[in-house]
Amino acid sequence: MADKKQGGQAPKAEAASFEENLRKLEEVVRRLEEGNLALDESLRLYQEGIEAFRQCQKMLDEAELRVRKLVQTAGGELAEEPFEPPQQ
Repeated sequence: MADKKQGGQAPKAEAASFEENLRKLEEVVRRLEEGNLALDESLRLYQEGIEAFRQCQKMLDEAELRVRKLVQTAGGELAEEPFEPPQQ
């Protein structure tokens, strides 16, 4: 049952758009740069920032793969093929 709970939580974290994750990351950086937070709060924010960064990076990587797939088709022709993100 723990897997079902964890599985239910993962899509919620990934549901945020690239822009939402980027805004979150920018807010975390802004607050950390102010330098007036307790150590525990700084560490918590740092972890949130890392997660937002990873989500942004994952979305960018998937977009880059999609563009490459459109550009790098057989015979040099441009054709659209279904995009499937790599399994992790």
